[in-house]
Amino acid sequence: MASHEGKPIRVALLGCGTVGTEVVRLLTDQAADLTARVGAPVEVTGIAVRRPNKHRDVPAELLTTDAAALVASDDVDVVVEVIGGIEPARTLLLAALRAGKSVVTANKALLAEHSAELFEASDASGADLYFEAAVAGAIPLLRPLRESLAGDRITRVMGIVNGTTNFILSGMDSTGASYAETLEEATRLGYAEADPTADVDGFDAASKAAILASLAFHSRVTAADVHREGIAAVSAADIAAAKALGRTVKLLAICERVTTEGAEGISVRVHPAMIPTSHPLASVHGAFNAVFVEADAAGEMMFYGQGAGGAPTASAVLGDLVAVARNRVHRGRGPRESAYAALPVRPMGQTPTRYHISLDVADRAGVLSQVAAVFAEHDVSIAAVRQEGRVDDASLVIVTHAATDAALRSTVDKIGGLPVVREVVSVMRVEGEET
Repeated sequence: MASHEGKPIRVALLGCGTVGTEVVRLLTDQAADLTARVGAPVEVTGIAVRRPNKHRDVPAELLTTDAAALVASDDVDVVVEVIGGIEPARTLLLAALRAGKSVVTANKALLAEHSAELFEASDASGADLYFEAAVAGAIPLLRPLRESLAGDRITRVMGIVNGTTNFILSGMDSTGASYAETLEEATRLGYAEADPTADVDGFDAASKAAILASLAFHSRVTAADVHREGIAAVSAADIAAAKALGRTVKLLAICERVTTEGAEGISVRVHPAMIPTSHPLASVHGAFNAVFVEADAAGEMMFYGQGAGGAPTASAVLGDLVAVARNRVHRGRGPRESAYAALPVRPMGQTPTRYHISLDVADRAGVLSQVAAVFAEHDVSIAAVRQEGRVDDASLVIVTHAATDAALRSTVDKIGGLPVVREVVSVMRVEGEET
């Protein structure tokens, strides 16, 4: 890599929406400080957009619709990508890396699908690949996993990584409203997109979980490896049941080491779960994000803050930009991909989980014994039971100890067929408690 000491670091920006506009603003407003921190001026030499007439907050002479030509330009040292999606971002970033240009990206979907290809291009040319903004917005999370904890053994990463779903579940918890009512309010306030599928069905969180697992466990994990469930089936009754047990409901991304028949692997999953109100993640409300990390030597840590938005995400982008710019000035190199462990991702059925199961049952003697017999048959241990009788039927709530997800699913399926069970009202996993 050629030295840039004393020469400006020239930046091409791909995309200039909410985040891109903030990146340009921060580069302009903090130009003097950034020059001092980097050791050279950082200058935007071009901005690729689809409709130049829509971007009146940035200098018109910087705008272009030819992203490929901008990336290929000899006047570019670093490419910053905030357009999102797989294509054309993948093709553009591969071209930049292969040409020896450092890349900063906030593109979680691309990284969750094609990080191996991007890292291979980065390694071949010696160019940096940074992506702090891809998970949890402004929260410094990926760099601690990638660098600060590189000497430790991480055992678990569990967190709230999607602000839209956390806003909805927090609203349901505080008001008692239904999922549909709270989603409508979130859309009205701008916390949910007009099409909220990526958020509420867990796709966004699954991409982030894949990135977190890859870094934490030094293994290649893609979004397709992540077990994913959304929050559309969470009811006001589920929220009320959690409250009655001193818990709250959150959509969690969970990445952890698991041992199956003596062989170590990893479980990566996204799903709603009840957690005790005493857990640090239970106090994360609204659109905030937080990630709880457990490591052998460092113990327990939590990273908390703004998980999305123009300014918070731009802050993370600029942090990466400063890092890669410094490396170019001083001939340094950022961390490379670490996938040496190559741990297999275990299927959800082999993952140990706990369940909260709510049943409508006949209000007569022997019901609990029949239900308990099914749990025993599948070798699933019951941790707690609560039963409330009514005139003709009763409510039975069971919380299990940890067992494989497959065993728990089979148990629930068989219980649903018992003559004494009128309905399996809800089934939800329980996390954040000793098993």
